Amino acid sequence: MKRLAGFLALGAGWLIGCGGGEDSSMEGMSAAEHAQMQAGGPQGELDSTGAMVRQPVHLSAAQARAIGVRYATVRRDSLTRTIRTVGLIQVPEPNIVDVTPKIDGFVEELFVDYTGQSVRRGQPLLTLYSPMLVAAQEELLTAMRLASQVDSSADEAWRNAQIMLEAARRRLVYFDITPEQIERVEATGEATKTLTLVAPVTGIVLEKHVVQGQRVMLGMHLYRLADLREMWVEGEVFEQDLQFVRTGSQAEIEVAAYPGERRVGRVSFVYPMVDERSRTNRVRITVPNRDMALKPGMYATIFFDALIGSDVIAIPLEAVVVTGVRNLVFVRDDEGMLMSREVVLGPRGGDRVQILEGLTEGETIVVSANFLIDAESRLGSSGGGMPGMPGMSGTRSGGAAVDTSQSQHSQDDTEGQS
Repeated sequence: MKRLAGFLALGAGWLIGCGGGEDSSMEGMSAAEHAQMQAGGPQGELDSTGAMVRQPVHLSAAQARAIGVRYATVRRDSLTRTIRTVGLIQVPEPNIVDVTPKIDGFVEELFVDYTGQSVRRGQPLLTLYSPMLVAAQEELLTAMRLASQVDSSADEAWRNAQIMLEAARRRLVYFDITPEQIERVEATGEATKTLTLVAPVTGIVLEKHVVQGQRVMLGMHLYRLADLREMWVEGEVFEQDLQFVRTGSQAEIEVAAYPGERRVGRVSFVYPMVDERSRTNRVRITVPNRDMALKPGMYATIFFDALIGSDVIAIPLEAVVVTGVRNLVFVRDDEGMLMSREVVLGPRGGDRVQILEGLTEGETIVVSANFLIDAESRLGSSGGGMPGMPGMSGTRSGGAAVDTSQSQHSQDDTEGQS
């Protein structure tokens, strides 16, 4: 009966509180206090920036073990990070050469007749018949005969004959006729029907647009050759990582065709613009390809090993409490008090982060369970305590946690007896 009467009295009190008592209890409250009451009670003190004030927290050794607190000493060390991105393997633009005729003619014989064929510098590509080439050879032979008939004692005539001879030779050179072929015409004294076009570089035939017997015209695109002994890998890095990617810095790449095998290259170019939508910047790595294992069009994973600093203050990333407004670290003083301190973060390297301001070498910080400590620190500023944590149900103004577990047990015993 007593228990039933207690429930009835509690229900009556609740009905009264839901009635006109609410308005009377909030009379004289400010707008901020009213908002706090609507949110479920006081939320703690706020500083000038609107952030909640954290109160110092004291933990005994048993309490620290119970919630898994670990400490670390702030030290100076080298900090590195690995930037990883995806790139596309491409043919270096300076290594691409187009073969185009400088005269009209007909393809008599085709030596390089399929795409993908390897060629070396000076290798014959095709023989070309052209009336213009035949006429140029005849001019050369005529100039040779005139030069041989002029007496060397007649300076002016001999000089003019030599000028004509050199002009005839130069004309054939301008038609991409090799010096060896010109010497052969001069040695035999006869003009040949066809002359040979040779490969200007060593490489691979990327494109072929000519067949045997075809008529070719001035400037027509016959072949595209490329030297693949060196490749470009182009990828994109985020804007915040640009400070670690510089021209000349080392990079490594890995392709799916050869898993676990990394090739070393150098950053040869950083593009001068950032993509506005993706906030990334393109970079180019030049990689040797002597074994021709890298193929144009392959995807590659790019790794940049960047040195953030050789003597910097770096702490574990899990030691930082990110509030959205500030970055906090809990520092333990000589008396064992845990106090929040705002820090300025630098670049991140793996599971550690550089501290630009806020910590000094030799200090002891919390590196685990710091979110629980942060919650207790905030509850302490509002006069409450963290439920479910023995010995941490409240925080005094001096910073020591109040142990209310004994009083709670006494209250439970009293209720049980009633």
